[in-house]
Order: sequence, then structure tokens, then C-alpha cells
Amino acid sequence: MALRRADASRNRASAERKAESRASFDKQAEHYDSSYYGRHGKGIHRHILDRMAAFGCNSVLDVGCGTGNFLWELSKARPNVKLCGLDISGKMLEIAKKRLGDEADLRTGDSEHLPWNGGSFDVITCTDSFHHYPNPKAVLLEFRRVLKHRGRVIIADPWAPYILRQVGNFLILFSRSGDTRLYSKREMERLMVDAGYALTSWQRVGWISCLVVGTAP
Repeated sequence: MALRRADASRNRASAERKAESRASFDKQAEHYDSSYYGRHGKGIHRHILDRMAAFGCNSVLDVGCGTGNFLWELSKARPNVKLCGLDISGKMLEIAKKRLGDEADLRTGDSEHLPWNGGSFDVITCTDSFHHYPNPKAVLLEFRRVLKHRGRVIIADPWAPYILRQVGNFLILFSRSGDTRLYSKREMERLMVDAGYALTSWQRVGWISCLVVGTAP
């Protein structure tokens, strides 16, 4: 009985965080691209494209694709690649669809329940979104499901040194924007390994971001 109550409490907390993320990004959608957060994401895109240049791919899923900026850049850099995107915010996707038209298959959804068949993608990208996920291991396992054999996941997310990260994670407890956690290098590596990935690399990008690459079995 106690275990069921604990599970129910975790499920409620998870649903609340997701609802907060949806509401926050719906509210930001119209001005997101010109905001600090939108500009920050764009600054990371070139690092992801550089990493992708090291391996071939025919299909890419961008999880937390927002207004579609990265997919638009990728459509120009690799015009023959199949592009798909998922976001929890319908308002963000409205803008992405205007930007991309028929260039990408864009769907509203939850990163824990991707609406694609297993083994569909060579690469999954996730920029400035992973720290919103209340069940990160479940997300990484779902990424594995839809990745092809030896497919890659590339996660770019906020990073901070120890003291600032501790402060940030304390403030997140009172946040209503859907943030859940800022991860250390060790925590991120452990999540990847526990979800069954061979960790290819972890690197800092600038002062406040990191880039993690893992390979699916």
C-alpha cells in the first residue's frame, strides 16, 4: 500500500512538471527565438552539427525541437536526411511547422512515449530540453527504443560548476517552468550507462553548457 502511494505521488509530481513545461513554453512560443533561451540554443547547434559530421546518418529525431530552429539548420546542412521533431508544446510546434513546412515530420508528445516505431532513427538530438524531464532514465530508454543499432544520442544541456549547480537545483524546487535538475558530468554519464549506452564523450560547451554523446547497443 505504501509503495503504491509513493508511486502515485511520483506520478503526480511528474505530471505536474510536464504540465508546467507545456504551459511555460506555450507562453514563450511567440518570442522564444529572440529570447535569451532561444539564442542560447542556437549557439549550441553548430557544436551538434560538428559532432554529427563525424558519422553518417539518414534519419534524425530532434526531441524538444521547440520552434524548429535546429531542424531548419540541419535541413540546409544535410538536405537528404529524414527529419522528425517532437515537442510537448503545441504552440512551439505551430511556429516550427510554419518554419519547416514539409521538410520535417513534427509531432506533439511526451519524450517518454515517442510516437515512432522502434529502430527508426540513426541520431536523436536533444537541445536545452533534457533538464525538463522528470524521469530521465525512462526518456533515455525510450530514445534507445527508436534508435537503430549503433545509433547515437546527442544531448546538449545546461551545466554549472558544483556550487552554482547546488544553488540552481535548490531554486528549481520552487520553479514553475518545468525544470527538474541540472546534472553533473558524473550524473549524466551514470544515467547514460544505466540506460545501456556506450558513452562516447562528455564535453563542456562554453561556460554554461555540456554536450553528451552516447551510442546505442
